[in-house]
Amino acid sequence: MATGLINKSARSGRAWRRRFMRNEDGATAIEFALLSFPFFLIVAGILQTSVIFLASQVLESAVNDAARNIRTGQFNAATTIDTFRASICDRLYNLYADCSGLHVQVTEVLNFQSATVVPPVDPTCTENCDWLVPQVWQPGGSRSIVLGQVHYRYPAYLQAGALGMSNLGDGRRLIGPATVFQNEPF
Repeated sequence: MATGLINKSARSGRAWRRRFMRNEDGATAIEFALLSFPFFLIVAGILQTSVIFLASQVLESAVNDAARNIRTGQFNAATTIDTFRASICDRLYNLYADCSGLHVQVTEVLNFQSATVVPPVDPTCTENCDWLVPQVWQPGGSRSIVLGQVHYRYPAYLQAGALGMSNLGDGRRLIGPATVFQNEPF
């Protein structure tokens, strides 16, 4: 009798295992759990890349529009750097949290070949990164050749090492459009 009981429980154990192996009720949930993290990581990366690209394009357009005021003589040496910064900020559509974080360098250069763009921040800085180069406001006069640079340290929220969008040591992205132009004869 004891042998029959053991065989019966072994048979029911094997039957339960077979039923368990054939059961596919939770397969979708398990597949979703395995694939959801990489999927949402890719979606977040695409969104961050899109926002940083949009912010870069908007800043470049704002700098070119504000530089037109220098080129036409509306902004000159009597105008302050804060007025120029405000002109840029008015065109940023709230993509930048702090317009005072814009680093402005407008300098008169000898010719187009001597216009050199240098990032004003140390890319290896890890925290409390300050601008290494002071802000400059030299819009030049009539027919002057002017180099205008505006830099901003944009936050990169998704940090993925070498695949991330940050190019500064503190996890932010340095965005810096520059334009070189000759002032009109005003």
